[in-house]
Amino acid sequence: MLDGHFFSFFGVQLIARPSGVLWWSDERVLCVSDLHLGKSDRLARRSGVLVPPYETIDTLQRLQKEIELLEPDIVISLGDNFDDLEAADSLSLADRLCLSQLQTGRMWIWIQGNHDLGVGKLTGQYLEEYNFEPLVFRHIAKVGAKAEISGHYHPKAAVRLRSRSIVRPCFLYDERRVILPSFGTFTGGLRSEAAEFDVLMENEAFAVLTGNKSYVIPMPRK
Repeated sequence: MLDGHFFSFFGVQLIARPSGVLWWSDERVLCVSDLHLGKSDRLARRSGVLVPPYETIDTLQRLQKEIELLEPDIVISLGDNFDDLEAADSLSLADRLCLSQLQTGRMWIWIQGNHDLGVGKLTGQYLEEYNFEPLVFRHIAKVGAKAEISGHYHPKAAVRLRSRSIVRPCFLYDERRVILPSFGTFTGGLRSEAAEFDVLMENEAFAVLTGNKSYVIPMPRK
């Protein structure tokens, strides 16, 4: 049996995996958000900040483990796939080969995000949003939407274990929407107590913390 938090959403059975990917087993759809590939390249190019240039291959290798385990027919990447479009063009040959291997034999959908708005040159479909009944996949959640799967906010939440508090990236979900954590290495996060989530999330909302195993808690609020 797969690890993760199993939940029903608009009649669809979903699994929030400890890795941070969302798995729709009946349709063999793997959904991931905010890869931010090429982040170190963009930081160096725009601000002169140098960080070890290994975040892209680390992100791709973690995604590879999920793809090899789940064997999806469709992969939906929910925007901010690249830190910007120039970063997409500057991926190393090794990164491109790894990505190409992940895409082979399956449908790959790049949802456009605020960091990478536009059509890239890599294989796959580039869409503003994707409707797969009964769900809609987009980068940024819309107030009032329903049956919505999105990313963008990099949600994270804290859980207290014994004498210490642990903060982890998390899924947020309620009866209307699911917001995925950022999957990319070296990406920050927005705490669930933030005002943005008060606007989007219903009173009965949950956080699924990622890591070695999933922890499900009521969504922390102020």
